[in-house]
Amino acid sequence: MLQAQIHSAKITYERKTNLYKKLKGNDVKRWLKEEDKIKIEYFELYFNDTTSLFKPQESELRETMEWATSKNTVYQNFNNGTRYMIKTIWGEELHLTDSLFKRTWKITESTRKIAGYNCRKALWQPNDSTRIYAWFSYDLVPSTGPESFYGLPGTILGLATEDGGVIYFAKKVEVLNPPAATFILPKKKKKYTVPELKEEMTKRYGKEKWFKGMLESQFGIW
Repeated sequence: MLQAQIHSAKITYERKTNLYKKLKGNDVKRWLKEEDKIKIEYFELYFNDTTSLFKPQESELRETMEWATSKNTVYQNFNNGTRYMIKTIWGEELHLTDSLFKRTWKITESTRKIAGYNCRKALWQPNDSTRIYAWFSYDLVPSTGPESFYGLPGTILGLATEDGGVIYFAKKVEVLNPPAATFILPKKKKKYTVPELKEEMTKRYGKEKWFKGMLESQFGIW
């Protein structure tokens, strides 16, 4: 039986971050126990044919190691090719406007099932030392996914770094029409473009040895 193609939905993702891999070089094993190395967080993606919103799932629970990972909110508009991001960097909420982040994908023959949907594996290589794998489903039509990922012929239900340091997998897909208010951008007086924020951060922290890696992580991949 063929599944009907889905044009709008809500997807709940689980993100697992291996803090040993993310914080490597920081002598992390001295102060973080082996059983605590995997940090689990949940996110929601709402989408229709023209827009999507990816955001952290709201929770009343107190979070441990909150500083160790980033929780971005990303609006993507496929009609005008723009994205609007809310990033929290060092405790400061920053609002950014930018164009959609174009990536050159290589689609493979490899398949797997995620959240009940057949998915095809694709590869993106942002630099010589990094590979990102994505599993997308043709059954979910809009070209969107976690964070600012898009550009495949279907919605991304799984996303992972090659070393398994960061892994997103859809846990649940709910077919629904998100209300129009879901995609209304927040009102914020101070907005940066990505080049403006990079320039400001370089002025502040450019001489720090950790800065290049942080900049690549914040703006070169996710």
